[in-house]
Amino acid sequence: MKQSVIKEMATNELEDLLDTEKARLEKMKVNHLVSPLENPKQITFTRKTIARINTELRARELNEAQN
Repeated sequence: MKQSVIKEMATNELEDLLDTEKARLEKMKVNHLVSPLENPKQITFTRKTIARINTELRARELNEAQN
C-alpha cells in the first residue's frame, strides 16, 4: 500500500487497517512455518505496510499535540 493512499485515510480507518494487517502478518508467518509461501516477500511487504501505517498514525498524533 502506498504512502499517499495511507495519508488520505481517516485515523479510525488506519487503526482498523493496522489491526487487520497485524493479524494477516501473524497468519502468514504461521503458514510459512508449516508450508512455504509461494511468495515469501509478502511477509516483508506486509511488515512495511504496518510500518507505514504506524508512521502516519504517529505523525498525526504529534501534529495534534503540537496544535
